[in-house]
Amino acid sequence: MRGQPKNISLPRRLIIDLMRASMDVPFVSQSRSLNIGPLLEARAGAAAPAGWAAMFAKAFALVARDEPILRTVYAKWPWPSFYELPNSVASVAIARVENGEECVMPQRIAAPEAMALSAIDAEIRRAKNAPIDDVPMFRKIMRVTRLPLPLRRLSWAVGLNFGRQRGNWFGSFAVSSVAAYGGGEIHPITPGPFILTYGGVEPDQTVRVVIRWDHRVTDGAPIARVLTLIEQVLNTEIAAELRAAGPRPIRAVGT
Repeated sequence: MRGQPKNISLPRRLIIDLMRASMDVPFVSQSRSLNIGPLLEARAGAAAPAGWAAMFAKAFALVARDEPILRTVYAKWPWPSFYELPNSVASVAIARVENGEECVMPQRIAAPEAMALSAIDAEIRRAKNAPIDDVPMFRKIMRVTRLPLPLRRLSWAVGLNFGRQRGNWFGSFAVSSVAAYGGGEIHPITPGPFILTYGGVEPDQTVRVVIRWDHRVTDGAPIARVLTLIEQVLNTEIAAELRAAGPRPIRAVGT
C-alpha cells in the first residue's frame, strides 16, 4: 500500500529519545485510591485554586524532604552508584500544541517543596501557554533535540549517567496525567527514578494515584508508605495553603 512519508517533528523526536532512554529502567508500579475529602473542601473554597499537577508535585516533594530515597537516582558513571540530590526536582509533563501537532514537553521545577503552590502553578501554566523559546527548560532541551544523532545520544548519555546531571536534566521525579482530558489511568515511563500519575476525582472523594519507580533504587514497602504520606500531606499542608490563600469571593445576588 502506497502511503505518504512524513518528517519527524522536533517534539516527536524528543519523545523518541525519551522512550529510548527509558527502555532499560526496571520499573515497578503501585497504585492506590487516596481519600482527599479535606483537600477537595479547601480547594472548593479557594479564590484561585492551584491545578492538580502543582498540588501533586508539591505534595511529593514535601514527602521527599523527609524521605531521602525519593531524592535518590541510579547513576552508571564513573561507576554504578546511587546519588542523593539535596532537594527534589520535578519534571512535569506539559501537553501543548506546536504547529498544529499535539505534543508533550517536560517542565523542570526545582525544589517545589520550598515554593508557594501559586508559584508552581504559574510555572506550569506558563509552560503550557508561552512560546517554546520563552521557557528556559524547553529551549535547553530543544537545543539538544536539534543535534545530529551521535551528538544527541552523547548528550543524553551524559545527562542520564552522571548523578549530578540527572537532577539538572531529568529531575528526581516526574508528574504526568491525562485527568484533565477525560480521565483514565496511564502508566507512563521515564528515565526514572520516580513518576507519579493520577486520575480524576471520584464521587466518593477519592483519586487513584499510581507511582512507578526504578526497582534498583527502592522496593514496594517504602512506596506504600509514601502513598500514605502523600495522602496526609494533601489533606493537611496542601489544604492549609489553599485555605490561607483566601476564600472564594461571594457574588452578590441582585433582586
